[in-house]
Amino acid sequence: MKRRKIKPPKPAKCFFCQSKQKPNWRNYQKLRDYLSPRGRILPRAYTGLCAKHQRQLTTAIKRARHLGLLPFVIRAR
Repeated sequence: MKRRKIKPPKPAKCFFCQSKQKPNWRNYQKLRDYLSPRGRILPRAYTGLCAKHQRQLTTAIKRARHLGLLPFVIRAR
């Protein structure tokens, strides 16, 4: 028997649509909420963002990484 992965419940609406703002690399503290404990970008199924804001979020996180505001990888010990 195959086991199915259970996804976490999806929030009702996109956070950025509700607050009427865009993901920005300058607000790197907020971007940390969308990273896994290992430093990977979380998918839409976990974040609950719409497709447009998920794409903008990915770009903002990548820019913050290149500027040294966010880590590329968090090492587990």
